[in-house]
Amino acid sequence: MALPRPLRPPVAWFSRTLLFRRVGPTIMPPLERGMKRLTGGRVQLSGLGVPTLVLHTIGAKSGLERDIVLMYCPDGAEMLVTGSNFARDAHPAWTANLLAHPDVAVSRHGRRVDVRATLLDDVEREATWPKLERNWPGYRKYEVTAGRTLRVFRLTPR
Repeated sequence: MALPRPLRPPVAWFSRTLLFRRVGPTIMPPLERGMKRLTGGRVQLSGLGVPTLVLHTIGAKSGLERDIVLMYCPDGAEMLVTGSNFARDAHPAWTANLLAHPDVAVSRHGRRVDVRATLLDDVEREATWPKLERNWPGYRKYEVTAGRTLRVFRLTPR
């Protein structure tokens, strides 16, 4: 269950504050792991606020399996994910994993689906921003704060 749309703007605003960008990367992963244990992976803590999925990748350098909870934007049968990385100046590692190994899987509500990740080109990326911002108001401000072009991927079921 996602946060009702009228409540998303104030929560989105808080998620862009310096306070959240500083503590979020530290506190969210252990809280997500705790929620995973409590619900058997069917519910993600951040999923209480926005649509979320668990991305199952292969490490670009290590070759090891990696899981990360991400906000996503539904797009028909496909999903859009954005490498905002809490508005840090570096791309998140999972984006490099997708570039190296695009055939991955996602889990939503405890159900695993194989997908192929495609990095959007500049034209498609620009066309997608209005949809991303309807899903999470002010999302593009992460790009301004980070000072880099955020990577946006389309996840297509295989």
